[in-house]
Amino acid sequence: MRLFITGGSGFVGSAVVPELRDAGHAVVALARSEASASALAAAGAEVVRGDLDDLDALRSSAAAADGVVHLAFKHDEAFSGRFEDAAAADARAIEALGDALAGSDRPLVITAGTLGIAAPGVVGTERDRLAPGPGFAARAAGSQAALALADRAVRAAIVRLPPTVHGEGDQGFVPQVIAAARRTGAVSHVGDGANRWPAVHRLDAARLFRLAVESAPAGSVLHAVAEEGVPFREIAATIADGLDLPLRSETPEQAAERYGFLAHVVSADAPASSALTRELLGWEPAGPGLLDDLRAGGYLSA
Repeated sequence: MRLFITGGSGFVGSAVVPELRDAGHAVVALARSEASASALAAAGAEVVRGDLDDLDALRSSAAAADGVVHLAFKHDEAFSGRFEDAAAADARAIEALGDALAGSDRPLVITAGTLGIAAPGVVGTERDRLAPGPGFAARAAGSQAALALADRAVRAAIVRLPPTVHGEGDQGFVPQVIAAARRTGAVSHVGDGANRWPAVHRLDAARLFRLAVESAPAGSVLHAVAEEGVPFREIAATIADGLDLPLRSETPEQAAERYGFLAHVVSADAPASSALTRELLGWEPAGPGLLDDLRAGGYLSA
């Protein structure tokens, strides 16, 4: 297939592009900067210049493709306190891509997250649906728009990523926890630290995106979850050992002082399952687990 991808130069996308090409697909990738364009061209992708606000470019590129993998998200806006604006831009992009594919039965695979799909402490599954709302729930509008495309003859599917996608080049929550530890001179968990983070290696996530665009049925919700829930105290202890820093138990208020806006993520108990995804597509993660990757993946080097 000739596949159009957004976010192909990002942390996960830079693994998806070679995964698709190694499987024999041609890749056309959206690039918003010269650096992204160079990286994508070096990876063997045909480059289209534009960004998520260029809806005409999204429509025309999708219309010329056999399918679309949508990974791009305005993370710079999201992490600057404008998550709802970033989510709204994502929903508009999904609607534009869907318009171009309507009536064709071609695939559109979009990205979402597992965080917040179930009550704290309850294992989230592919059957759970996140209602639109403030914060992370603002991204539910994009997921709803994608699922509605099944009624317009688009083979739309959602791949939900866990809060921790780890591997070389990670700039997500774990590196931010490590940065806070270096800055404050200690690593902490909230209470007994039994709250759990689901996780997946980026290469395993990339494989699931390929399987989704190749064969996921319309309306599929898939979980790229290799580990259902790693206790945060084990993550914190591994970081403390690697940095030779003290490990502490803190109250939510103390954690807020140490971690800032990350405190609610650090204390989140959000396990998630991928049993239905594995059964549907035969996806089996093969990469290292989060704790092994922390010890050996360069996270803790100076």
